[in-house]
Formats: sequence, C-alpha cells, structure tokens
Amino acid sequence: MYRIAVLGDRDSVYGFAALGLAVFPVEEEAEGARLLRRLAEQIEEPYAVIYVTEALAAKLEEEIDRLRERRFPAVIPIPGVSGNTGAGLRAVKKSVEQAVGSDIIFNN
Repeated sequence: MYRIAVLGDRDSVYGFAALGLAVFPVEEEAEGARLLRRLAEQIEEPYAVIYVTEALAAKLEEEIDRLRERRFPAVIPIPGVSGNTGAGLRAVKKSVEQAVGSDIIFNN
C-alpha cells in the first residue's frame, strides 16, 4: 500500500499528522535532501505522494527535478505557515506543460 508524506518546517507539517499522513519536520537543506531521497527510494510501503512546503522545495529544486523523471513519488509543493509563494502553482503549470506540450492552464 502506498503512503503519503509531508516535509517542511515543524509548524507547517504537524497538522497533517491528524489526517494520518507521515510528517517529517525538517529545518536544514541537507537534512531535507537526504530525507527526500530516502523516502523516494523506500521499497517496502513506498510513498506515492510527498508534499513539501514551498520554502523547503525552493531549497531542494535540484533533488525534486530529479524525482520528476520518475513515476513515483509525486512531489507536490504546498504553502507553509509563512504563506503562499506561488511555487506550487508554478510547479503544476510546468508539469502540465511538460505532459501536454502547451500551457492549457493559463493559455499563455
């Protein structure tokens, strides 16, 4: 069975534990990169979706881009307690453009 994880600062991720998601508070960029790789490569009870706060995702762009080439896990940026930076929407737009070949979301 696939699982869902949430990575980011403590205040942003702990609310997701109430929903039954695996939460991983991360403060340091290097720690976040190691954890993301470990979760992505887990074979027993793998993670299908890994939510990453936008602030942490900005620091882990290279690692996230590498995972984008794989089928699983889907790495989705989400706003943290500090607010929405728009990075999540830009990532979805980029993925849709890559899959479809044109911008069908904003028609630019």
